[in-house]
Amino acid sequence: MSSPENALLAAIHAALSGDGELTGLIGADAIFDRLLSRPRLPAIVFGECVTTDVSTVDGKLFEHALTIEIWSEAHGRKALQQIEARVRASLDDQALSLSGATLVNLAHRSTRVKRVTRTGYFLAEMRFRAVTEPA
Repeated sequence: MSSPENALLAAIHAALSGDGELTGLIGADAIFDRLLSRPRLPAIVFGECVTTDVSTVDGKLFEHALTIEIWSEAHGRKALQQIEARVRASLDDQALSLSGATLVNLAHRSTRVKRVTRTGYFLAEMRFRAVTEPA
């Protein structure tokens, strides 16, 4: 059986990859588990994911605090903000289908945008909270 975290990440990847408008903004095959050493930008990268067992006597539940990073080498924030809006529309409060688990909810919590001094790239760190239970 796959872990609920892996099932959640696979479902998020499928949702983002299947969004034609998002693909138009970032290009095909621009969603990664890590930022490559010579990245083709813009790109979406799965960042930190902290999974906590929050089960109760009524059932098994897992809470996931997930960061999705959006990297851009554009000269301003506008392109990054367009991608961020599309990611939010694709994921926030959506009923994604998970393999081996059920998504109870998925909610956007916050977004932090900054310029990375070392590279000059813009980075948006989108934080999501998800709750899953076994299927």
